[in-house]
Amino acid sequence: NMYPGSFASPEAVAFLMTEKYVMGTPLYRMEQDNKRRGIGLSRQTMSNWMIHCSEKWLEPLYDELHRKLLEAEIINADETTVQVLHEQDKKAQSKSYMWLYRTGSYAEHPIVLFDYQPSRAQDKPVEFLNGFRGKYLQTDGYQVYKGIENVIHVGCLAHLKRKFHDAVAVLPKDQKKGAATDGEAYCNAIFKIEERIADLTPEERYKVRQEKVKPLFDEFLAWGNTRTASSKSKLGVALTYLHNQGEDIQNYLLDGRLDASNNLAERSIKMFVIDRKNFLFANTPLGAKCSAVTFSIIQTALENGLDPYKYLTYIFEAAPRLDQSKNDWIAPLLPENAPEQCKSMK
Repeated sequence: NMYPGSFASPEAVAFLMTEKYVMGTPLYRMEQDNKRRGIGLSRQTMSNWMIHCSEKWLEPLYDELHRKLLEAEIINADETTVQVLHEQDKKAQSKSYMWLYRTGSYAEHPIVLFDYQPSRAQDKPVEFLNGFRGKYLQTDGYQVYKGIENVIHVGCLAHLKRKFHDAVAVLPKDQKKGAATDGEAYCNAIFKIEERIADLTPEERYKVRQEKVKPLFDEFLAWGNTRTASSKSKLGVALTYLHNQGEDIQNYLLDGRLDASNNLAERSIKMFVIDRKNFLFANTPLGAKCSAVTFSIIQTALENGLDPYKYLTYIFEAAPRLDQSKNDWIAPLLPENAPEQCKSMK
């Protein structure tokens, strides 16, 4: 069995993890369902099983995926809050952070990793990405990522567009012309070209962007430098963002594999945000770390076309039989090496 002195099988633990992290079913509801079926399995026992299996078998796999992520040329990152009830020296209501790091659109074997941290401090991404030998880091422009050196920082055009859209939304009904609408129109024009070239090869995208998007973006930046507004107004916020982030956003034009926006990371973190609503908070930092590791393995499995339940069952069955004294013992457990039966039916 997977947990000393219990009847936890690979299938049972894989089922619990899938229920919680794919279906978003909280443990208390699973406990109620178990009771109705006459199964005396408490939420504490289920939690113990999952934490034990996450630490023993999923963490080494997570660490190997982390090492491989640092070899990627492009990393997308994002962050969101998470509430943890029992944290040392912190009120239960205070916020901790779940950071997300993932490979870009063109990665052959996608990797999606969540990193739980009790703070949003600058050293967290710097620590996690220590040893990143790639070229590009795409984010939403949050300043802490600037601590990561020797990379080209790439911003997010969707964030900029949202800020101009917010500025347009507060305009009086009879006044729908001016800097706010002009700024949004620039963003829309760039996105229109991006939609048209979405299915081209990176080389072709690069070429079209140099011809069509770059002159438009240069014009947009020059236009922004001639406009002013109160820093407290929505338009002022949009213009400041354009001024501070414009060059980083424009960096996506340097490589055809880059996207105009950080939507890839946003979509991945949204999966956690949706789940966060279902189980509201983690009970302890250990539980939060287990959640981050398990969620990472599941999201990476999904991105690689694997069925999370089948893949987790395979890991829990195969891992105890592998010789951990060998350096590459974890290799058979990587998503790209998973057997055919782990593939999703979709």
